[in-house]
Order: sequence, then C-alpha cells, then structure tokens
Amino acid sequence: MSEEPKKGYDASSIQSLEGMEHVRLRPSMYIGDVGVRGLHHLVYEVVDNSIDEAMAGYCDTIHVTIEEGNAVKVIDNGRGIPIGMHEKEGVSALEVVMTKIGAGGKFDKDSYKVSGGLHGVGVSCVNALSKDLKAEVFRDGKHYMQEYQKGKASYPVKEIGDSDYRGTQVIFQPDDSIFETVEFNYDTLATRLRELSFLNKGLRLTLTDERSAR
Repeated sequence: MSEEPKKGYDASSIQSLEGMEHVRLRPSMYIGDVGVRGLHHLVYEVVDNSIDEAMAGYCDTIHVTIEEGNAVKVIDNGRGIPIGMHEKEGVSALEVVMTKIGAGGKFDKDSYKVSGGLHGVGVSCVNALSKDLKAEVFRDGKHYMQEYQKGKASYPVKEIGDSDYRGTQVIFQPDDSIFETVEFNYDTLATRLRELSFLNKGLRLTLTDERSAR
C-alpha cells in the first residue's frame, strides 16, 4: 500500500546540487559518451522524470515523440514541475530543476517515497547538452513556459494562460556541436520504452516518429 507524501510537491520540495557548468565541457562524464548511446540517453533522462511521477502514483501516461529535425518531445500527466519561487536559489523551482545538476523532487525524502531505479544525472544535463529546450508546465489550472539555450534560461518562467491539463512537457534539440550524430533511432527508443512499460504496470507509454520517411 502506497504511503502518502508528508507534504505537498511544491517549490520547497526541490533541492539543488551544483555542477551544471561542467556538463558541456565534459559531457562523457555525465552521459557515458557523445555518440549514439549518449544521444539516446538524453531521452531516457527526460522520461525518467515522468517515471518518477508514475511510481509516486501521480502519472499514468507518457507520450514520447521524435519530431522533424530530431527534436524530442516528452509529455506526461503528472503533477507538473513546481513553478513557485525557490527560496534558496531565488528563481522558479522549474528553472532550478532545468539548470542545476541533481535538482529534483527525488532528493526530498518527503516528496517521493519511491524512485525510478538507476537515476542518471537528470533533465538539467539534457538541457545543458541541448541547443534549445522548452519546458511547459500545466499545474493548478495554469499553463507556464520557460525556454533555454545550451542550458541557460532565455527568460524567467512565464504564465501563458489557463489550462485544464495537468502535467509537464519537455521538447529538446540535442546540440550537434557536441554529439557525433543527432539522429535518433526509433527501434532503440522503442525497445527501451517497452522495457519501462513492462517494469511499470498501469503506465501507458507511447512513441511516435513524425520524421519524414527516408
């Protein structure tokens, strides 16, 4: 029987570990290599955030899409990453999650009672190794967005409008100045996502390839 978190999932739940500035300089230390394996690892890191929400009992659907130009979109129906001001960092909790290595609710024992398994370095590493990344949060009836370039926020989190949806969407474009290739392999991603669906009963995972046939 799952145990309810002792407190809510908000900005105070997010903790930060320094070190993101090192990622672009030494990417292989964080994702293994800058070849095909490391490229696909970026997707797994983003999906892992959503898996955490599923294991905590707040998410049952994750959609992954390979877009034209090999950008990847991951959207879930979890609680939505907190967007409130982070007391220690002085910026939105979303920005902390996206720009600080190791940041995330999984580091707060009161926010998550379960974990998605062998966590890597987090979505902030994906952000650091992407030319562009856009995070959208649907939370408390509102739609928020923040965009980043090479891991740096382009502007503070802004409210876009109202929304009945709940969850988080991340779209990222791997940096072709870092990776040997930025072309994702559908079968490689499908195999991994299939494994994750078997490991997480009740979770619906989909993969869509929107690239033109070659």
